[in-house]
Amino acid sequence: MFDIPIKQAMERRKVLKTAPDTPILKVAKLMAKRNAGAAMVLVEDRLVGIVTERDIVFRVVAPRRDPTTTLVSEVMTPNPRTIGPNQPLGQALLIMHDNGFRHLPVLESGRLVGVVSARSAMDPDLEEFSVEANRRERYSVAQ
Repeated sequence: MFDIPIKQAMERRKVLKTAPDTPILKVAKLMAKRNAGAAMVLVEDRLVGIVTERDIVFRVVAPRRDPTTTLVSEVMTPNPRTIGPNQPLGQALLIMHDNGFRHLPVLESGRLVGVVSARSAMDPDLEEFSVEANRRERYSVAQ
């Protein structure tokens, strides 16, 4: 499993993208709606950063910054580590583990083609179960 190419383990859904001048509240709402843990920050199709749920919690919520006026560019991780789609999944997992993050943008010829996450290492059935459990939890909380 760790030898499979990243392109086979990338997130199956469309990658969430945003611009640096987007308010955090808007990105957070999109992340919640799409059940995404990260958004790729692009300027003219060029990856310039990544903003994650942890960035929002630690850099916006905890210090009590206003999410309606705080911009993605103020809290994103600029110039994130990336990996190519033909690299082995095990290499991506090692990079994420060694650097303490859970999302790794996948670039091919300089263009964003996907994201590999620590969740990608899960068995597909377990991943599907996890997604369904999260969906049900969000539904019951909204009630």
